[in-house]
Amino acid sequence: MAHEITQKQQAAFKAAFLQQPQATTIQRAVMNNGINAVSEDPDVKTKLTNTFSLSLPTGKATDQKHSGRCWLFATLNTLRHEVATKLQLPDFEFSENYLSFWDRFEKANAFYEFVLATAKKPADSRVVTWLFDSPNDDGGQWDNAAALIKKYGLVPKSVMPETQASANTTEFSQVMGLRLRKDGIKLRQLVAANASQEDLARAKKHMLMVIYRLCATAFGTPVEKFDFTYRDKQQQFHRESGLTPQQFAVKYLPHSLTDYVTVINSPDKPFNQLYTIPLETNVVGGQAVTMLNVDLKTMKALTLAQLKAGEPVWFGNDVLAQMDRKQGLLASRLYDYDTLFGADFQLSKKARLQYRQAIVSHAMTLSGVDLKAEQPQKWRVENSWGEKVGTKGYFVMADDWFDAYVYQVVIKRDLLPPALRTALKATPVQLAPWDSMG
Repeated sequence: MAHEITQKQQAAFKAAFLQQPQATTIQRAVMNNGINAVSEDPDVKTKLTNTFSLSLPTGKATDQKHSGRCWLFATLNTLRHEVATKLQLPDFEFSENYLSFWDRFEKANAFYEFVLATAKKPADSRVVTWLFDSPNDDGGQWDNAAALIKKYGLVPKSVMPETQASANTTEFSQVMGLRLRKDGIKLRQLVAANASQEDLARAKKHMLMVIYRLCATAFGTPVEKFDFTYRDKQQQFHRESGLTPQQFAVKYLPHSLTDYVTVINSPDKPFNQLYTIPLETNVVGGQAVTMLNVDLKTMKALTLAQLKAGEPVWFGNDVLAQMDRKQGLLASRLYDYDTLFGADFQLSKKARLQYRQAIVSHAMTLSGVDLKAEQPQKWRVENSWGEKVGTKGYFVMADDWFDAYVYQVVIKRDLLPPALRTALKATPVQLAPWDSMG
């Protein structure tokens, strides 16, 4: 039986609030300055100095601008540093726009395929609702980036720089969403009318022609051949002529992308199990989104091993939790809400994932760590929000924030212990696209 809030209860709640020590003083401080400003713990901040016992050489922080392409920037950031070192470049950046074009185009094709596969399900079924809710946004995973690079290669940023639409994707996503929903409805209608496979293929081909036009108009036409020119740190000039993007990727990528696996710490699921999310595939027939779930201790040990081996680490996290964006600080108790409000706000990592408090909202790159007696104290984070935040775009992450809010890392397969390498051979368990790791 439902119970309404009575006026007597309201009066009791108000009296209890006013009886708290300094209640009105705290109230004025929060009303005038905001919750985070008042609750930020200066003692936590003093421990997050920008010095690390292990720090990999990196370049100028990249800037994804007003877009959700953090996963793509983080991928290319992990790959670019070794290229810059090998070629003795003062700085280097791959073209994010080049891969953005192909990502949005391939996602449209995947959307059409998913719509056809679910065309006989009711429009209000959860999977159909999920498909049409966001038919073509700019988010993604490491495996999505790997699939694009394997198929389309890479180019330097100078060859295909950002456009207004690629750096500010809201308008493009709105246009794409409108068109894809219209196309998706048409495909469902064709299936309902028992259209032949030839008719469906013909309709889809016309739809993709329109999508290519939208992508090319907004992002530019993808380059097919180019000259790679640069001056190294000794001011020596270099030129390679007539490269295709695929040739460029094969020649300059430091490692094969098949050498890496996404390792997750998702305590709401069994550990040492391989998972996949089929509906998050962006390239039909390309690399699937798979992830190996391990305990926190194992994930952290693998992360440290890769940094010690001289390689940065792509990681997925919930950057929206306990972050000082301007100063570039991440710590699990940076904002002490418990003391400020006199209430317990703590949830376990498992509970946050199970009940949707936690999301994988961002991807960044780990490029250093501060070790004391071989135990991590804080981590160096390369973000993709430009140089105006943090220390010229780099953040400092407390080790307790890693424990609480890091969910995914991308690790070289040969760093995994034998038991986990064996687990990679198992048939992955399929997860729904709305799973906490999606």
